[in-house]
Amino acid sequence: RLELRCERDGAGAELRLDAHPALSVSRAALLPPPGGPGDAAGQALPVESRPFASYGSALHIGLPQPPRAGQLLTLLIDYEAGEGPGVCWLTPEQTAGKQKPYMYTQGQAVLNRSFFPCFDTPSVKFTYSATVKVPEGFTAVMSATSWEKQKDNTFVFKMSQPIPSYLIALVVGDIVSAEVGPRSRVWAEPCLIEAAKKEYDGVIEEFLAVGEKLFGPYVWGRYDILFMPPSFPFGGMENPCLTFVTPCLLAGDRSLVDVIIHEISHSWFGNLVTNATWGEFWLNEGFTMYAQRRISTEVYGLPYTCLEAATGRALLRQHMDTTGEDHPLNKLRVVIEPGFCLFLGVNPDDTYNETPYEKGYCFVSYLAHLVGDQSKFDAFLQAYVNRFKFQSITADDTLEFFLEYFPELKEKGVDSIPGQCGAILAREPCFADQHPPVSEPLCPRWTLCMFVCFTGDAAAASPGSNGGGLALASWDQALAQAWARLLPSLSAAVPRVQCHCSIPCPVPLLHALSGQGQGDAGGVVLGVGSSWDSTPWSCGLGCNSPLSPQGKQKYTLPLYRAMWGGSEAARALAMETFSATAPQLHVNVQNYVKKILGLGVAE
Repeated sequence: RLELRCERDGAGAELRLDAHPALSVSRAALLPPPGGPGDAAGQALPVESRPFASYGSALHIGLPQPPRAGQLLTLLIDYEAGEGPGVCWLTPEQTAGKQKPYMYTQGQAVLNRSFFPCFDTPSVKFTYSATVKVPEGFTAVMSATSWEKQKDNTFVFKMSQPIPSYLIALVVGDIVSAEVGPRSRVWAEPCLIEAAKKEYDGVIEEFLAVGEKLFGPYVWGRYDILFMPPSFPFGGMENPCLTFVTPCLLAGDRSLVDVIIHEISHSWFGNLVTNATWGEFWLNEGFTMYAQRRISTEVYGLPYTCLEAATGRALLRQHMDTTGEDHPLNKLRVVIEPGFCLFLGVNPDDTYNETPYEKGYCFVSYLAHLVGDQSKFDAFLQAYVNRFKFQSITADDTLEFFLEYFPELKEKGVDSIPGQCGAILAREPCFADQHPPVSEPLCPRWTLCMFVCFTGDAAAASPGSNGGGLALASWDQALAQAWARLLPSLSAAVPRVQCHCSIPCPVPLLHALSGQGQGDAGGVVLGVGSSWDSTPWSCGLGCNSPLSPQGKQKYTLPLYRAMWGGSEAARALAMETFSATAPQLHVNVQNYVKKILGLGVAE
């Protein structure tokens, strides 16, 4: 049921909604006003599905007459959602418990049109309510500010704050919860709940409190985390009130809890202040990366944050080298038009890469550099959130507010500085074609870089002593997190680590990494890239490997690429592993792996 208000006259007698061929619409009707005359079942309306783009269709609904400005309309649409890209149906084998099926929805970027007919654009925000009846033995949860369980295993949800369509999320499965803070709980399958509680008990509140100090009140009420089944292909999804995360974050030593800082930061940047179009996805992710690193600095200190940011910059450089500086999707402002998408196959989901995250972060850092005072820029971020909360905005809105907030910068002419960043502030058509000229301070991160290099050198000196005495589990939390962040960059430098110095990537170090049991993909890629032949590939390529219990594509795809580009033994192991674990993977990840291995991919 859609409750709509006509914004202006001249809208015409037709409503167009985003939909998907996987939706089967049986009826549309215009309901009478509450308490007014008319058939309670409503007036039947003509409805037709028409092609729109590669990622969806357009649902055309005829109205009796053009509505007047300010007129309220209530439409009822009867439909079924099948196997669309935004509605994921998992078999018991794809869950952690292996006992019951599971379903979840994933809306970002334009997938919720296969869940329900809607205005599937971040430029439109709305409140919602839902009533969900599920079989006995199952629980339903949604991204909602309130929920209650009624009789007959029926759950009622309400989101009282306006959100864009992509943030509506539903999960139905064999899940339970445990409190981990005054306004937080963890959700997971029963076999994972104790590990989730132990890992995150008391952690989330600290991150939320620092975020509130920096960016203003947390407006969403509760902040819960749902640990998804192992086949969940993403690291996290910032659904308000209920963040979805990969079970890979259950490391057992709290070394990965900081990953949740990114999702918490979306509570202000993305969920509260939202990019109006997916062509400016950096407004969500660039500001979130900056907010994440501000919180990390407060919690873990500047050296850790600088190393983490330097690693992110290296990943951006690697991405640019692979795809090309001039690739259209490597700009901060990406041109996305329906006709363009329809004929050339460009999908808003394709904007998901390192560019909006790390190049976006560089640009927000550049704005902070122009201000020159961290406390003043922090105050700007609070004012920015307060000014645009519950709105969807463009980059022009952001930059105009920035110059309005700092008139002294406007007077200095920063909006006309020659070069790329000046072009951004002047809002010229050529928007961020190159990296913003921002680099992190070297001195704080050098301490941790030297520690990592020294540790590797010590391991190389004592090959017979279990990695030269290297005991990753004994590192303090910040160093463990920094190491986890550094591994992807090291894998690009095999067989030598490049961290302002050049040292061998020693086999004992790889053995030490493999012995931690955390299944970090970076260590495995290092091993494959270094042609490390350990039988049975104890760094994680066997039956008990990171490829076996999890389906996160950020781990899975680099591992398969590394194996397929390695020795004959590695290629054979890739085929063997995929054959054994494919049913546990999300269908999209299965198809990505098939492409890597040169196997046929079904449409």
